[in-house]
Amino acid sequence: MAITRRDLLLTGAAAAALPALGSVAGVPVVRTAEAQSAGELPWRHALSLFGDIKYPAGFKRFDYVNPDAPKGGVARLISLGTFDNFNIAVAGIKGSLAPAAALIYETLMTRAQDEVATEYGELAESAQHPDDFSWVTYRLRKEARWHDGKPVTPEDVIFSLETLKKQSPMYASYYRHVVKAEKVGESDVRFTFDAPGNRELPTIVGELTVLPKHWWEGTDAQGRKRDVSATTLEPPLGSGPYKIKEFVAGRSIKLERVKDYWGANVPSQIGTNNFDELRFEFFRDNLVALEAFKANQADWIAENSAKQWATAYDFPAVADKRVLKEEFPINDSGRMQAFIFNIRRDQFKDARLRRAFNYAFDFEEMNKQLFFGQYKRINSYFEGTDLAATGLPQGEELQILETVKDKVPPEVFTTPYQNPVGGNPEAVRANLREAARLLKEAGFEIRDHKLVDASGKPLAVEILVQYPPDERIALFYKPSLERIGVTTSIRMVDDAQYQNRLRSFDFDMIIHSQGESLSPGNEQREFWGAQAADVPGSSNLIGIKNPAVDALIEKVIYAKDRPGLVAATHALDRVLLWNFYLVPQFTYPFLRYARWDRFGHADPLPKYGRSGLPTLWWYDAEKAARIGKRS
Repeated sequence: MAITRRDLLLTGAAAAALPALGSVAGVPVVRTAEAQSAGELPWRHALSLFGDIKYPAGFKRFDYVNPDAPKGGVARLISLGTFDNFNIAVAGIKGSLAPAAALIYETLMTRAQDEVATEYGELAESAQHPDDFSWVTYRLRKEARWHDGKPVTPEDVIFSLETLKKQSPMYASYYRHVVKAEKVGESDVRFTFDAPGNRELPTIVGELTVLPKHWWEGTDAQGRKRDVSATTLEPPLGSGPYKIKEFVAGRSIKLERVKDYWGANVPSQIGTNNFDELRFEFFRDNLVALEAFKANQADWIAENSAKQWATAYDFPAVADKRVLKEEFPINDSGRMQAFIFNIRRDQFKDARLRRAFNYAFDFEEMNKQLFFGQYKRINSYFEGTDLAATGLPQGEELQILETVKDKVPPEVFTTPYQNPVGGNPEAVRANLREAARLLKEAGFEIRDHKLVDASGKPLAVEILVQYPPDERIALFYKPSLERIGVTTSIRMVDDAQYQNRLRSFDFDMIIHSQGESLSPGNEQREFWGAQAADVPGSSNLIGIKNPAVDALIEKVIYAKDRPGLVAATHALDRVLLWNFYLVPQFTYPFLRYARWDRFGHADPLPKYGRSGLPTLWWYDAEKAARIGKRS
């Protein structure tokens, strides 16, 4: 579950592989073909991909919240970058979206942070779908309201799906298999899918962000008709617990809690959204942001730099415990961070050349010099989860890989994937020799200290970066590439230019991080699928068009149980790795935060909730009084 997909015709065998369902939260699910009409299907208060649902119908709240958390106070948060847009429909293709926009809107369902893949009602109170997952109907809560008091309607839901699919390549891919949305009752909206068997589709529809149709089809304060296809800085109408109070374009946003928020007593909302005001301050440089935090101009800062974490937090407020340093485990997702190739470019077509670039990367020395030894090398596209492939394929994974044996590198079956190891002169020389061997095998040779192809054209690569920390990483890598003859340049551009170049795939190499959920599915088509490769603005930045990858993505999507999903994801991971589409970098299994000690939070925080910030936190007046006033 995440965001993206490709077309698929479900075979009879795939449909037949669907599991027999027993019950959901104690409600029996009908199995017979005659009993699959909507009128005879149970309404479910929650949906889960696999396994049991923890909270029964009628539950009062999630276990991990504090239902008595005080409401009030202000939290000042730091955002890096800038913004010029509040319209989520064109996020990723136009403008820089303000991150606060996510707190204004709501989705049909919301995820529990103490379960792997279970959703409970938010705008919707319940859902129903047949055993073959060919459609799903959501029933909206009658009390759900927009901030102007108008009810949230099935028409809003239908408008949202159609608008997001039309305006955004990401949503168009993610919801590709939703062929129709229609009103089927006063508060009911049904989504019909293009084929049965995809058990993820009912739940990903629950992730749909719902927009107000009447607002977007209306006019602004100047009488101008609103345009959902354009960027806007008009504060949008939402239905969520917060709305925009004021903002300075590109610099700051203040959100205020909606005092008469319709969903305050919805079980999934109890104990959350406790601050009266959330302020987001935008900084283009994390060093400047840190200085603002040290000066008590922000309450929290997320630290992504190992060097900064080790050396920059030695000011008096840390020594006397007014500022606390904390690390929160990342249990809810995996990630791949890497130098990625744009294989649409001719110079990167050969996997041997791409592999040589990995041999030139001395992670161990970089970790020692730049990161105080805090990081570990990434060895999987699903690093940090049980979905990461290890060892040699066995059991169900091996059976899955056998179906694409003629389309994948033979090492997939014979050799566990492992990155080269450097860190000392002998190892580095051996790695560079292997890189040179691979390059020669691929038809390259050194002439006048430059690597040239068979036609005599030098291999020149530009690494495009967005932020100074990424530039530092690229600069460390550059001499190693030049040692194998690659003419390497590094170019740092501003946010707008960077995003525009990514949308049009106008780059040689970039540093990119791709997050993965614990239940991957349709979004894998957007990340790695052939159909997304040529769609401007898609997440397939590498440009992968590989029939084996496409086939394995479908195995992931149509897995019939959790073991099958894990096996299929292992197979996909292994094939992606052995095609050397990128040079894996490094990871750290915790989020690093520093904060002024003015706050309390749910204890313990949920396993899959990371820091829980700001949803599960609250302002503690007693603590705030002890550490003094804000600047």
